[in-house]
Amino acid sequence: MTSETIFALSTAPGQAGVAVIRISGSKARFVLQEMSSSFPEPRIAALIKLFDPEDKAELDRCLALWFPGPGSFTGEDVVELHLHGGRAVVDGTIEALAKLPGFRPAEAGEFTRRAFDNDKLDLTEVEGLSDLIAAETEAQRKQAIRQMDGELSKLVEGWRDRLVRMLAYLEAEIDFPDEELEEGISDQVKHKIEELREDIRHHLDDSHRGERLRNGIKIAIVGPPNAGKSSLLNVLARREVAIVSDVAGTTRDIIEVHLDLSGYPVIVSDTAGLREIEENTTDGIELEGIRRAKLHAESADLCLAVFDIEDSDNFDQETLRLLSSTSSFVAINKCDKTDDNEITPVSLSDFDVTKISTKTGEGIDALLEKLNTWVVANMGLSGSSSGITRQRHRSALQECLDSLGRSLETDLPELCAEDLRLATRYLGRITGKVDVEELLDVIFRDFCIGK
Repeated sequence: MTSETIFALSTAPGQAGVAVIRISGSKARFVLQEMSSSFPEPRIAALIKLFDPEDKAELDRCLALWFPGPGSFTGEDVVELHLHGGRAVVDGTIEALAKLPGFRPAEAGEFTRRAFDNDKLDLTEVEGLSDLIAAETEAQRKQAIRQMDGELSKLVEGWRDRLVRMLAYLEAEIDFPDEELEEGISDQVKHKIEELREDIRHHLDDSHRGERLRNGIKIAIVGPPNAGKSSLLNVLARREVAIVSDVAGTTRDIIEVHLDLSGYPVIVSDTAGLREIEENTTDGIELEGIRRAKLHAESADLCLAVFDIEDSDNFDQETLRLLSSTSSFVAINKCDKTDDNEITPVSLSDFDVTKISTKTGEGIDALLEKLNTWVVANMGLSGSSSGITRQRHRSALQECLDSLGRSLETDLPELCAEDLRLATRYLGRITGKVDVEELLDVIFRDFCIGK
């Protein structure tokens, strides 16, 4: 166990009804012995008076919880103080804790780091906990809970156990060549390697759904100037986030809003109007805006093109090219200004078209319904799937696949066994079963203080 005892405010700073201070370490019980009027039973909340350890001035009357290690979140002795949430109470208690010998304020993520070090959580469960804290939508919450509950860990450890068994068979063939072992062990192992490769490859072929759900699904609003892109963004956001003007080129940079569509996180971006600029133009800012708009649209999960129904010249080839290269919807705006149902001169029959008016709201609900349906269909995870939520998971699985592929290319059991050992190590890096010291600081630094 770590010799230092750490403490931190685990709830949000500022005035509140209740504030929780968490203490973890070998001396955590001293808080109750030196600063309280009584010592509660393990895991039973008790009302106590809390005193300053030096002058014995009363700090608060609060609830205290005592979790003896290893039966605690961190695996160490843990005390939680549920205080009244006034600033003076919290500040006074933190100052009092700092007076105790061997106590210090916790760093970001240090409680969870100790839980990992004491085998209470593996790395995927740690990341699931981090994602749960950061979750903003229902789908993000569900994915985080599943990972925190160990679904991804169980899947990866199942693959790792299969590899270990294969490796054991090969090692037996290598180490005991004179023994009467079952014939065809190498062929059996290679057949099992093929089965494992197929399982991992199938899991990787998920269109990055887990990462998209964790980070947000990107929808880029594209189209020519003055078609109503910024107005549509404001309507979707239900607030004024973008400047609306009749002047072409008003939007110069990417403007983003975060939405919740059917419980899924969506980042909708307004981009600069796409149009042909004369080669000798001096408007470098608009040129840069158009360049960024194209790059943003090409990297988006979905493009939402907006055209002006009154201006046939707005159906430009550049926007249509972007739409053809990615998933897309088309919104024909300003339909309140005309009764003409014909869309000319460019046929948009290959695209999903919705006629809307950002001014009157006509067609907006239908467009939102289409977006909702697309998001659920393309980003939802099945009930039995343990999603890959980070690039490091994907990279480790790909390295594992590469090692398994090399193991099939050799007829020497020794080389095959070495590749299987490497594959096992790559799987272990996902859960932290092997040395991953260089990853730990990156993972834990994103936690808030007190967690």
